[in-house]
Amino acid sequence: MLKSARQAQIRRLVDEQGQITVAELNRLLKVSEATVRRDLEELANQGWIRRTHGGAVKVERARREPPIVQRLSANQEAKQRIGRLAASLVQPGETIFLGSGSTVQCMVPHLRAIPELTVITNSLPVINELAGNDHTELIVIGGMFRQSELSMVGHIAEQAIREFRADRVFMGIRGIDVQHGLTSDYLPEAMTDRAILAIAPQRIIVADHSKFSRVSTVFLAPVTAVSTVITDGDTSPETLADLQELGVEVLVA
Repeated sequence: MLKSARQAQIRRLVDEQGQITVAELNRLLKVSEATVRRDLEELANQGWIRRTHGGAVKVERARREPPIVQRLSANQEAKQRIGRLAASLVQPGETIFLGSGSTVQCMVPHLRAIPELTVITNSLPVINELAGNDHTELIVIGGMFRQSELSMVGHIAEQAIREFRADRVFMGIRGIDVQHGLTSDYLPEAMTDRAILAIAPQRIIVADHSKFSRVSTVFLAPVTAVSTVITDGDTSPETLADLQELGVEVLVA
């Protein structure tokens, strides 16, 4: 069997069964275990499967996200807890960047009373909620308006973001997977998010359990590009342990 056909069959088997072992593939494909392991490594590197000890499991493809206004009610209780915990990290006098997303938005009510806080943001909902707040100096990033996320993205936004330095960055994410990293479903937003990650030493992802072990279309960065992940108690303990093993701080709300 040609390599391409063999790997296509492996992908089909993993998709159908959810997981498979090297021993099973060895028996079904009638090739050596060394060949099976090489195929699995290549497929894992291409993002088609997730490699496990002794086999492989299916990678869940993240569906395109609905607009932010439709996501506000999804997993709302978990997002509120995550937002509250994330906001508790912010200290008086700091400069922070708040990215777009419904979970980041849940931080905002808890930031209003923090004195001498500077907030840089490309998120229209964040701008609307903090505009006029006496405790907050608000810096607004312009750019191409993404209607579904109510945020500014693209080249102009990236150029502006690079002019700043912050103590902490808080971002949402479409998909986060230990092996395949942080992924997005929209290329201009992924490029803008890369610029955001570069302006602070503390880079914090806020994401409920539904975002984990999911892979979307556009690679943004490896999980090691972030300092901290804040999530809820329904996220897989194995996933959290894997993140910690890579040096990522994990906080559970």
